[in-house]
Amino acid sequence: MLRKNPNGHIPRVAESAFIDPTAIICGKVIVQDNVFIGPYAVIRADEVDESGEMEPITIKRDTNIQDGVVIHSKSGAAVSIGERTSIAHRSIVHGPCSVGDDVFIGFNSVVFQTSIGNGCVIRHNSVIDGMDLPQNFHVPPMTNIGPGFDLNAIEKVPPEYASFSESVVSANHELVQGYKRLANELR
Repeated sequence: MLRKNPNGHIPRVAESAFIDPTAIICGKVIVQDNVFIGPYAVIRADEVDESGEMEPITIKRDTNIQDGVVIHSKSGAAVSIGERTSIAHRSIVHGPCSVGDDVFIGFNSVVFQTSIGNGCVIRHNSVIDGMDLPQNFHVPPMTNIGPGFDLNAIEKVPPEYASFSESVVSANHELVQGYKRLANELR
């Protein structure tokens, strides 16, 4: 469901994107080509900064936002989700935040006040709060990273995790096409 926010912003959604009917997309949100937004996801750009302005939440092309994901931003700050990125079930991305291209964010993870570099893999039940991750960084399951955390204690993304992320993007790209065909049949 697409909703206007209290400031009157309406989501801009590419025709080639698929948004599940149970998802809520509210306000100053930009959804680019071939994006998949799964059931019960909530993407809400409705808070303003001290001057009454807000930056958009942008979901770039070929990205998938899976079931129950929440994307929001504090005080009108920007949120950018890169190309070919996967945000897995029930994760939270809260701005201000920037997530690069080809990133995988695992189940139940939380990303807040950070910049995630291209090619990062964040495994399930992890928290990244207030500390940026360089590109191709691997966060093991159930890891909490915040100010003062020694990133050198963690290795680069193992190749098997990078290929897993690519397979998730591919599978969800096929879902966009399949669900759009079904939606056309039901009209």
